[in-house]
Amino acid sequence: MDISVKYQPTEDEVSRAFTEGFKRQLTVLYAVLVIVLLGGAAYRFAAGDPGMGIGALVAAVLSPLVGTWWLRRRARRMLSFLCVPTTVRVTDSGYDCRTDESTTAMRWTMFSHVYPTPEFWLLYVNDQPAAFLPRAAFDAAQQAEIDAFLAARKISRSR
Repeated sequence: MDISVKYQPTEDEVSRAFTEGFKRQLTVLYAVLVIVLLGGAAYRFAAGDPGMGIGALVAAVLSPLVGTWWLRRRARRMLSFLCVPTTVRVTDSGYDCRTDESTTAMRWTMFSHVYPTPEFWLLYVNDQPAAFLPRAAFDAAQQAEIDAFLAARKISRSR
């Protein structure tokens, strides 16, 4: 396999990739945080400190919203680096993305798994999102070739 395409990701596309890539980690993090805050609120109410209990309840409600806002804000800072004309090359050994400002090259052996979605291939290293390849950059035949290649390497997983 040796596929090269020129593509420019949009800001919305990059934001969706970040959100999709971090969704599982954020869900777990928010669940733990909310449980801890609710436990703390229950303890504060039982200890006769309703002010701190109410504060912990408010924090339990707001923490997922603030966390999502922070992630989107962080992603927006990187948009100027990511939303530029890019040449993407996918080969049997890995992939690389080249812009006028940077080059990123990664071998398939680096990835612990790849989650194919209808819009992206989300690439993970040690269960952490590392990169994404937008399906829109590739035509249908190229997408099928990449899907078959990843499935054969057994690093492609469904969610």
